[in-house]
Amino acid sequence: MPAKALRVLSVSNQKGGVGKTTTAINLATALAAIGERVLVIDLDPQGNATTGLGIPRADRKITSYDVILGDNSLTEAALPTAITGLFIAPSDPDLSGVELELANDTHRSYRLKDALGPLREAEGEARFTYVLIDCPPSLNVLTVNAMAAADAVLVPLQAEFFALEGLSQLMRTVEAVRASLNPRLEIQGIVLTMFDKRNSLSGQVESDVRAHFGEVVYQTKIPRNVRVSEAPSHGKPALIYDLACAGSQAYLQLARELVTQERARQARAA
Repeated sequence: MPAKALRVLSVSNQKGGVGKTTTAINLATALAAIGERVLVIDLDPQGNATTGLGIPRADRKITSYDVILGDNSLTEAALPTAITGLFIAPSDPDLSGVELELANDTHRSYRLKDALGPLREAEGEARFTYVLIDCPPSLNVLTVNAMAAADAVLVPLQAEFFALEGLSQLMRTVEAVRASLNPRLEIQGIVLTMFDKRNSLSGQVESDVRAHFGEVVYQTKIPRNVRVSEAPSHGKPALIYDLACAGSQAYLQLARELVTQERARQARAA
């Protein structure tokens, strides 16, 4: 049986506070827990994914900033986490200046795509099966790099009133990237986050999103959960902080749904 091809997912939403980083680190942890080998690329200058996976600042010697500038490879930047099979290319606050540093570079949108090339060709123990790119909550050169490099976009969507407005903006960005930089870019899926089944608004948002996007919306919903919110302050994904909580179990279910989806997609492509 041939080795599974690397799948690169840009975890994106231009609206802040939707659970984007929480989804990136917990989905990555869940994928590693079910046997995948996963790299998270923290492309947000705030570095919340790096902190949430417990990487001390002193250990962030080679970062995604160095990778984007072409000074180091992703293999050199990747650090092991406390979770077997999960690695992270940490963030650096200097990422906030990349837009200016690359202003005159006509190839600036493809820096991350170039860096991912060797990982797509890797074999054996060096091979990753998933890369999750945690993007900043804005449209800038970092988000464009992520989408130009990715196979697909995974969209965390908070179950609240302005959700569809933000989602429409993101879809326009995806279409623009597809038209100019990455014609193969797909929507991997939309995952509803901070879902409160006791709140009728959450149910209404779910109905609206499913009506607009159909099967692209994952069946798994991530509930609003205190333990998930507490976990980053302890430098741990929710699955390590409290595996039994509802949020952790939902991310495990999401990982299984994503892997099942991927197997079906690869079978159709074969």
